[in-house]
Amino acid sequence: MSVSKLIPRILLTVSFLIIGFANIKAQNGDQILDGIGETALIARYQLNGDIKDWSRNNLHAKYGGIEAPFVNDSRFGKVLLLNGESSAYLKIPAESFHDIESLSIAGWINLRSNTAGQTFFIIGKENATPIFSSTIPVVIENKWAHIAVVFDVAAKTVQNFIDGRPTGEPVALTPAVIQMLGTAESNQQQIFIGKAVAGSTNLNGLLADLRVYRVPLNRRQVVGIFSSAKGSSVNAGAVNTRRVEEELPKFAADQPQLYNVYLEEVSDIVVETEVGILPRFPSYVDGKYKNGIKGPKVRVVWPADVDNKAVLQLGQYTVTGKVAGTNFKPKAVVTVKPPTKPKLPTPQLKAFALNQVTLKSDALGNETKFIQNRDKFVRTLVKTDPNSFLFMFRHAFGQPQPEGAKPLGSWDSRDTKLRGHATGHYLTAIAQAYASTSYDQYLQNDFAQKMTYMVDALYNLSQLSGNPATPGGPSVADPKMVPTGPGKTDYDSDLSDAGIRNDYWNWGKGFISAYPPDQFIMLEKGAKYGGQKNQVWAPYYTLHKILAGLMDVYEVSGNIKALEIATNMGDWVHARLSQLPKDTLIKIWNTYIAGEYGGMNETMARLYQMTGQKNYLETAKLFDNVRVFFGDTDHSHGLAKNVDLFRGLHANQHIPQVIGSVEMYKASKDPAYYKIADNFWYKIVNDYMYSIGGVAGARNPANAECFLAQPGTLYENGLSAGGQNETCATYNMLKLTSDLFQFEQRGELMDYYERSLYNHILASVAENNPANTYHVPLRPGAIKQFGNPNMTGFTCCNGTAIESNTKLQNTIYFKRNNNQALYVNLFVPSTLNWTEKKIVVEQTTNFPKEDETKLTINGNGKFDVHIRVPNWATKGYTVKINGKEANVKAIPGTYIQLSRNWKSGDIIEVKMPFQFHLDPLMDQQNIASLFYGPILLAAQETEARKEWRKVTLDAQDISKSITGDPKQLQFNIGDIVFKPFYDTYGRHSVYLDVQLK
Repeated sequence: MSVSKLIPRILLTVSFLIIGFANIKAQNGDQILDGIGETALIARYQLNGDIKDWSRNNLHAKYGGIEAPFVNDSRFGKVLLLNGESSAYLKIPAESFHDIESLSIAGWINLRSNTAGQTFFIIGKENATPIFSSTIPVVIENKWAHIAVVFDVAAKTVQNFIDGRPTGEPVALTPAVIQMLGTAESNQQQIFIGKAVAGSTNLNGLLADLRVYRVPLNRRQVVGIFSSAKGSSVNAGAVNTRRVEEELPKFAADQPQLYNVYLEEVSDIVVETEVGILPRFPSYVDGKYKNGIKGPKVRVVWPADVDNKAVLQLGQYTVTGKVAGTNFKPKAVVTVKPPTKPKLPTPQLKAFALNQVTLKSDALGNETKFIQNRDKFVRTLVKTDPNSFLFMFRHAFGQPQPEGAKPLGSWDSRDTKLRGHATGHYLTAIAQAYASTSYDQYLQNDFAQKMTYMVDALYNLSQLSGNPATPGGPSVADPKMVPTGPGKTDYDSDLSDAGIRNDYWNWGKGFISAYPPDQFIMLEKGAKYGGQKNQVWAPYYTLHKILAGLMDVYEVSGNIKALEIATNMGDWVHARLSQLPKDTLIKIWNTYIAGEYGGMNETMARLYQMTGQKNYLETAKLFDNVRVFFGDTDHSHGLAKNVDLFRGLHANQHIPQVIGSVEMYKASKDPAYYKIADNFWYKIVNDYMYSIGGVAGARNPANAECFLAQPGTLYENGLSAGGQNETCATYNMLKLTSDLFQFEQRGELMDYYERSLYNHILASVAENNPANTYHVPLRPGAIKQFGNPNMTGFTCCNGTAIESNTKLQNTIYFKRNNNQALYVNLFVPSTLNWTEKKIVVEQTTNFPKEDETKLTINGNGKFDVHIRVPNWATKGYTVKINGKEANVKAIPGTYIQLSRNWKSGDIIEVKMPFQFHLDPLMDQQNIASLFYGPILLAAQETEARKEWRKVTLDAQDISKSITGDPKQLQFNIGDIVFKPFYDTYGRHSVYLDVQLK
């Protein structure tokens, strides 16, 4: 298919804004470009002297000839010259097609001849007939023109732009292109820039600023690229907040939806709080419905203040909420009372060690989704070569590589400033796999050997740092005195073979990383996130992964070297950060991406509790995100006082910080840290959560990895076109939830855990291998994209995936610290070996294909058994002990308690009937997800869609509109098939446009 056939061959008279292109930079590698979200960008080639990809994905191009030629240009500086010869073209790696459904390619072209049919790009396999070819219309020679080609798979069209203007109407995409995008077939294709095919000629011209996007750019975005001089700058705290145009349906603000059509009355509420602390409003209040409809509680969206001025004095005030699609305005009367002595919750529960809980087949002998996913990861992990995960560490220290060692790709490749992050995930994963594989001695021994090999190699490297390379040679032991690299006038993040510094003797005692210390020092001096060598990419994020992994290895194996590496690097960090002013630290930790530190506060607080050394607790406090946690240096508000200042911020930059605040509370006993975590969790789950349990995916700001710009607006400001619900954000939310539950056994915590575990984490893994999702898209007719099947190239979510799937059993059961009570949180076939009580508990169930479970006690002893009553169990909940019904008060969203002197052979049987229910978006109630019990059901689609899938359900009982087999968890609404989202691998619609009749 030739774009030249679609574009009239006209001569363009181009008038450009005078915007100083001679000094244009490619935003120095930043991916927040021209109002387009970071995650939409696949690759960006500045072509100002090299053919590197300056996005974080490092999809460096290759030149068809011997060496890519560059020439000077008065407008762009250096540009790439493609001279029309057969070898003069660029080849963009096949990985550029991973994780895409649609595609946009844009670049500046200056033709050197007016020969017709010159190629812009083709898509296909090497030396095969291309699937798509794009030729350039005849334009004025020696004039720069901006060309963009936009593939929109949902609309099944391709649209072409010249200098920001569409060239006619969109044209239909061929079935071959539609089939190729968004499927496994796409991973076998490549983009060739300027390469000729039959009927066209090689590009004879200059090329600059070539970009590839995974989304269909709209006209405003194309115009933005065309007209922007230096592009938008990165906000130090939040990211781009320009609203992205969406083609989602618009609904009248006062049009009642779902059960609100029958709503007659909404209750007002009364709330109390203390001076200085914003009140916590319930998301759902009582409502009254007409025509005998038994509707749910009414979702109310309450105003969300950005300070606590309203509660600085004693008294009362009134807050007015809103109910989407109605004129109801429920009121909350808030009473502000004097402050009381803070409560100091104590951790009452502990998780069982991973080797105490074993996953097993269901009651019918079938492998569960838990076992399937575990085995995909464990069997692939055991095949990995530790030398791949050590490659960049040895490269940083200038040490030789073992024969046959191969580096990782993706975010651990040679030029990537985040390299080493996967090594931290790997350490944690092999530690967890070691602890979890007692059922297979071969696997367990292999993971034990991997742990020892990794730690020994990292230990030897860490011992080099700050010590002379030769006896009596020069060295700098003090971390505060690290000089610039040899022959350099400043610190830089150049990791190329030619540019990297390897003078480890100057790095200070104890340093360990997959890159030299420059990025840490540059961050202190104000460096921002980006791809240029004067920029950084989250050095403390990477370090957190490494330290956490070492500590995990120490805890499961007792490897003293692992702890020593961590403590020595902890000392290095303390030396560097303790000398910085508080204002500098505040600025650093609120810098987008560059200041992302993962859970360094958690790791340092954990290290303090392991060693008792106070400098690690002091170091942990240096990672306080003062603005988000406390509002300001006076601790006037922030999350500690229930003020939401994280809206619009990068989600997974901040969730681990909040996890760290729980560990800080354990270590310091400062109640403010606990309040930070508790308030954050409540706000996230009630105002930012999608139906799968994911919490990030904003279109305002225009970044799928960010929280919404305004809480409670998932429809208005969510559902981004570029994908949403970052999987590692949900991984961290589960971790936070588990931590909080050990302090307070609130059913809502484990209700969230179950939702996210089944409907996001289990749903994030490919059908036949351990490839897994980065972003999980929830738009109509979307498809999951899976990556890293062989564990050779990790994004952040590929990293947390190897952790998630080697510890799937870790929250099924908890125990009281005194070993006098057992908590059954999840209904998963498993065996618990409660060694402290000499009790074995067998859980036998077909859950979620059946709505019951059986617990068999083996061993004798007196203890309490607490079993969760899920919030979805509203049709009853019965318990039998040894066949006799127990008298329990089962309230959905709580736990029942069974106190007994248990005898070996005692059996507890629990039945909790499932029912269908809807989970609507809070600000657009008719857009809802369908659940059966805890399981999200996805409509199975055959193609991408622009519109929401419409369904009509019975208002009195929605189950009357649904047919199917509960034991297979497959249902129908009319001719639409619904399956669990975790069993969905093709196109799907998670959200539906629902009407009730």
